[in-house]
Amino acid sequence: MSRETTRLRCAIYTRKSTDEGLDQTFNTLDAQRAACEAYIASQAGEGWECLPERYDCRATIRMREQRQSR
Repeated sequence: MSRETTRLRCAIYTRKSTDEGLDQTFNTLDAQRAACEAYIASQAGEGWECLPERYDCRATIRMREQRQSR
């Protein structure tokens, strides 16, 4: 008997609340994404697939820009 798998497209959202370390070649946003990609890959048999787009939030940059515009 064959089992049908449902395709599940997964987006990865990463967040960093400070600017510290973002200038590094491999930073915490990259590490978060790598961990999520590995988990999604481990679920490929269940139909999970990782979307290639990056959804990164650098909260302090956005907050600073909002404060400066006031």
